[in-house]
Amino acid sequence: MKRRVVVTGMGCITPLGTGKEEFFEALLSGKSGIDKITRFDTTDFSTKIAAEVKDFIPEEYINRKEVKRMDRYTQFAVAASKMAVEDADLDINEIEAERFGVLLGNGIGGISTLEAQHQKMLEKGVKRLSPFFIPLMISNMGAGYVSMLLGAKGPNMTVVTACASSTNAIGEAYRVIERGDADIMITGGMEASITPISVGGFCSMKALSTNNEEPQKASRPFDLNRDGFVMGEGSGILIFEELDHAIKRGAKIYAEFVGYGMSSDAYHITAPAPGGDGAVRAMKSAIKDAGATYSDIDYINAHGTSTPLNDKFETMAIKTAFKEHAKKVCVSSTKSMTGHLLGAAGSIEAIACVMAIMNSQVPPTINLDTPDTDCDLDYVKDKARNVNVNYALSNSLGFGGHNATIIFKKYE
Repeated sequence: MKRRVVVTGMGCITPLGTGKEEFFEALLSGKSGIDKITRFDTTDFSTKIAAEVKDFIPEEYINRKEVKRMDRYTQFAVAASKMAVEDADLDINEIEAERFGVLLGNGIGGISTLEAQHQKMLEKGVKRLSPFFIPLMISNMGAGYVSMLLGAKGPNMTVVTACASSTNAIGEAYRVIERGDADIMITGGMEASITPISVGGFCSMKALSTNNEEPQKASRPFDLNRDGFVMGEGSGILIFEELDHAIKRGAKIYAEFVGYGMSSDAYHITAPAPGGDGAVRAMKSAIKDAGATYSDIDYINAHGTSTPLNDKFETMAIKTAFKEHAKKVCVSSTKSMTGHLLGAAGSIEAIACVMAIMNSQVPPTINLDTPDTDCDLDYVKDKARNVNVNYALSNSLGFGGHNATIIFKKYE
């Protein structure tokens, strides 16, 4: 018999606020978390805006000594994980540590550490490099620290699939429990790449919006005048738990995770496959895995990056997969408010899906002022909508042709 997996806790650090309630309320109100970059001087940069996490004090979650040994992306992961564990009312001393695991995703890892240490080496020589440089930088250390600080001795892994990283991580955490290798998994993702070299690199690709004069209008998925994505940062963490285990300990169940699909474009390093072919296959796979039909899906949290190709091809993919139901399903891009958290994007979007199910409310797509004729679905323009959401689907599509789709269902 297939082991069922449910969500029993959530925690998040986002450009719109901390914690699932503050985050979701900001989404419903159509608030933008995008503004001028404050973390470094943008004088020479064509893009001067991002969705930064504001007022984050790592010492509120982590011992001061440990904070110094963590890159910002790891700090986000640990803080959001502690929040999620508390939300799930998990007593670490009362669960089997060997059946408790961590599976997270991020796209870039400790890039701020890499930049700082490289600069130190150039200025002061190689002998001045920190002995903590490597563990601060490497992409798996977020999951490693979460495991160490929370006592999770089960499966531990980090997924790196660019912008699909945390969505793949969530799907793989589901598989771990489904096949019986763990009873509880901390899953989601984290990213902290608003740094000179990261922003500069995306500027060189001409992938970022240059609407510097109106930051809060810069991320405009599906709009005719979209000109690129806006970088964000943060972390979203969910506690996945085997259903009987959750019931036995009296856990609150927010939603059930029912479907996961993934595919590869096998086409281009950055551009999506024509017509969104890879996304079509990922959505079809997830819906089949969920044992659902296309008409069952009430809400799609689109990848919706605000780039010309992604929005057009993702729209085409939804229309190809969903056929006549495509025009009936609610679709929105919360990146219009949060910016694009790269490897962590899918993690906070997964939380948005669960909250939509719990609250029977779908967040809007803001800044959709001039609809693109190639983008002709119901994007929940400007205002949140009351919808009885039984099934919510989330897409994440990454550089390298990685496509991942996950589906949550109202728990019954």
